[in-house]
Amino acid sequence: MDREQIRRVMIGVNIIEGSYDEISRRLGIKENLLVLLYALDDGRAHSQVEISRNWMMPRTTLNTIVKECVAKGLVMLEPQPHTREKYLRLTPAGQAWGQKILPPVYQAEQRAFEEVLGQAGGAFVEGFEAFARALCREMGSPCPPKEESGDKSP
Repeated sequence: MDREQIRRVMIGVNIIEGSYDEISRRLGIKENLLVLLYALDDGRAHSQVEISRNWMMPRTTLNTIVKECVAKGLVMLEPQPHTREKYLRLTPAGQAWGQKILPPVYQAEQRAFEEVLGQAGGAFVEGFEAFARALCREMGSPCPPKEESGDKSP
């Protein structure tokens, strides 16, 4: 890949990031709240460390949003045995709220994905993940562990 192609990829990454910022504004929520809701919408419990690392959100920002969501009854904290760490999970109210907030996001993603990638989507995603991990290593940044297949990542 030459310099111009890499530049185009990085501009594309920034356009994608800006798209999530724009839709969060239209939905009337903070982008970081959208990220948390999106991260927890897979039905699994996740630690704050995992979400911070995988979704590139500062721990202090995440902690503030988690406290707000716990106070509103949207997120519950699940203590883990033999550790101070707690896992996050959407409450039934949080799941119901997510079912109102997330469909426009998922629908836009699906339409864009199908429009551009169609059957080649799997190869694109694998290649993009590999590029992201290689770039992370080359820049000396801590790389999040590889997600399990089926994860709904923006």
